[in-house]
Amino acid sequence: MATQEHLYELELSVRDYELDLQGIVNNSVYQNYFEHARHEFLYSRKVDFAGLHDEGKDLIVTRVEIDYKYSLQSHDRFRVTVDMEREGHVKLVFNQQIYRVPDGKLCAKARVYGVGLINGKPVRPDRILDLEALGL
Repeated sequence: MATQEHLYELELSVRDYELDLQGIVNNSVYQNYFEHARHEFLYSRKVDFAGLHDEGKDLIVTRVEIDYKYSLQSHDRFRVTVDMEREGHVKLVFNQQIYRVPDGKLCAKARVYGVGLINGKPVRPDRILDLEALGL
């Protein structure tokens, strides 16, 4: 789902097994939320990871930066946003946020860097993806 503010948004809710001993979402789980939203965004734009891989093309994450702002708790609903930009010739950067629903409190934000590979060698992203269809 796209909004005027973001390329894509996905609403999820916290599951009890994602909590740590403090009763809040474990910090490692936020990375799963971000990844799931990125994959759903790409899938919504007809990007087929398995099909790309079968063609010798892969999209890989090279770096993740997460800033934790406010903890999610059991059964909290939240939305994960996805935006993208290019950096240099081969990098794509996903800028993502997690907001609690319904109050919109920012819980975490991330910058996720990735590159495309063809047969293991970095290439310009437009050799693998239709960047216009992704909103770039």
